[in-house]
Amino acid sequence: MSTNQPSPSTLGVDLTGKAIIVTGASSGIGHHIAGTLAANGATVVLGARRADRLATRVDEITDRGGRALALPLDVCDSESARSFLADAEAEVGPLHALVNNAGVESTDTYLTSDEEAWDRVMDTNLKSVWMMSKLFSEQVIRNDIVGATIVNMSSLTAERAIKGQFAYVVSKGGVSRLTEVMALESARHGIRVNALAPGYIHTAATEALTGSDLAAGFERAIPMRRFGQFEDLDGPLLLLVSEASAYMTGSVIRVDGGHAVQSLTL
Repeated sequence: MSTNQPSPSTLGVDLTGKAIIVTGASSGIGHHIAGTLAANGATVVLGARRADRLATRVDEITDRGGRALALPLDVCDSESARSFLADAEAEVGPLHALVNNAGVESTDTYLTSDEEAWDRVMDTNLKSVWMMSKLFSEQVIRNDIVGATIVNMSSLTAERAIKGQFAYVVSKGGVSRLTEVMALESARHGIRVNALAPGYIHTAATEALTGSDLAAGFERAIPMRRFGQFEDLDGPLLLLVSEASAYMTGSVIRVDGGHAVQSLTL
């Protein structure tokens, strides 16, 4: 399966009438998520900096009968985020869900990282989740939307340490904790906040590992003995954005083939 053209899946979830934002939607997991949500009836608003890729993805979705809109978004710029959300509401009406997917990797240790690299990862992976969620929630409260939900993209590395990805691992640990606190604080407004924590999923970003000589060793460490595919995220995602999870908030759902419960002896 091409990582550039993943096919959406339908699992019997009806999101018709729901307008859902997906950040970081120009490639990888966000690219796939947008198609999955649209295939299940949602109107998706795609945000990212690469306008050409967003436009291509919108065409793909609409060619399959879905509803999609692309708007420029720099999640590290609060004014860009404000404009994006205002324009999205103006175009598609009240917003019902936000998927905070935008993120960047890091390849440094705590000793080799510098302040610029640290800030880039933290601003993209953690600060932007707070900012987008704050602005989205303000819209939801103002519009008196019932059943709004936020899904944050965490990672297996939020609870399993790995060398050489220092800022990334710390940022994802922050996302998981942020999800819990936001869930606690937003419940009074009827907004649910949960997170997905993928393990190793085949993407362009992980190709350096999944396509390397180290891949076989990593696969043996996963109880299900395989890397994840985009489609493995569909069921958990659709659960969290739909009323099927109406009594769930503050949950961080691992989608990792059992990697987090790997035995100490293989």
